[in-house]
Amino acid sequence: MGTSPADGGLNDEQDPGPPLSEHQGRGNTVRAVVCHESVLEVADLAEPEPGPGQVVINVLRCGICGSDLHARHHSDGQADVLAEAGYDGFMRSSQRVVFGHEFIGEVAEYGPECRKRLATGARVVAMPLTRRGSDVHAIGLSAAAPGAYAERVVVEESLMTPVPNGLSTDIAALTEPMAVGWHAVQRADISKKDVAIVIGCGPVGLAVIAMLKAKGVQTVVASDLSSGRRALATACGADVVVDPREDSPYPEPRGHGHLTTIPSKVRLGLDTMDKLARLPVPWHHVWRTADAVGITNPKRPVIFECVGIPGMIDGIITAAPLSSRVVVAGVCMSPDSIRPVMAINKEIDLRFVVGYTPLEFRDTLHMLAQGKVRAPIHTGTVGLEGVAGAFEALADPETHAKILIDPSSRAALSTVATSPTGAP
Repeated sequence: MGTSPADGGLNDEQDPGPPLSEHQGRGNTVRAVVCHESVLEVADLAEPEPGPGQVVINVLRCGICGSDLHARHHSDGQADVLAEAGYDGFMRSSQRVVFGHEFIGEVAEYGPECRKRLATGARVVAMPLTRRGSDVHAIGLSAAAPGAYAERVVVEESLMTPVPNGLSTDIAALTEPMAVGWHAVQRADISKKDVAIVIGCGPVGLAVIAMLKAKGVQTVVASDLSSGRRALATACGADVVVDPREDSPYPEPRGHGHLTTIPSKVRLGLDTMDKLARLPVPWHHVWRTADAVGITNPKRPVIFECVGIPGMIDGIITAAPLSSRVVVAGVCMSPDSIRPVMAINKEIDLRFVVGYTPLEFRDTLHMLAQGKVRAPIHTGTVGLEGVAGAFEALADPETHAKILIDPSSRAALSTVATSPTGAP
């Protein structure tokens, strides 16, 4: 999932609007993939109409996101959690929903009160949020905001960004998932000299790897059980790739200065005080000066958890070097537990991340256009009729990472291309 909607919306007891097939339109229809009670089927829906400040775009490509795979079967649980956080508009399994929040399209029609700065036919990407009255909804993950598994989708003009000339449509379609990776990297406060460790090389992990290298991080270690995903991690720029069944993803402390046990940290403190005691000046003045310039900051890796299954966070806390920063980007759909006493004694810095800012979204698009990001994660393209089969194919990590939907195509699963798309 990309951005998080603002507070407000609809809950399962409120009316999300008339069923998709009954939305008032202008007599025309569009083809779309509808999810209802976990079943995916192609349907003809009323043509979408733009409201004030909104734009209809013809969808060129739309990525299938892991959030879509989860929502197909687990939307009710996620809707309950988001309702607790103040957003009541997340999809429910009983509703008819059109997925799709990773998309590129062409401007087709402006609604009222638009600035109309882009010509009809201009290629654009857009952050997947839209207004409905006073509420804001996540496009493709709410019954109130049909997504881009369709020939057309409605977006907010203010969240629409033109695609730079020369950038391929397939690469531009990766803007949203790569922005998720860029946000995780930005939230990590990682320096170029820090060691980055990425646990899990699905689409989120691959995006994180690509963005770490785009930021200039010198050492990126990637870990995944799948040989196919490890190969994609290397293609995205990972410097070291490991199979966790054979090797630890955590580098040996030698050469990096990472502390791996509590006694080693205590000994370092005592040794440091022994040395400071020999100085002709008060030791606390020296320590404060060292603090001011960052010398006393412990060397530690920055670890990105990109798997999202129960037990992963606690496993990382247990195995990671002392003072590690753990950035949780994987979305675990089930309750999980950690041992706080382990994290406390190791002084683990734990951060959770989601979505991206408008600036991060815009900058990601331009980094892709400028060739600063290696993103060979596109492994296949399919038409609307092939979406159900593509969902099944994505369950095999050895075969696919990111499948794009081309609504103008009639391609089914048997014709999905499996050659990765390279950098622009």
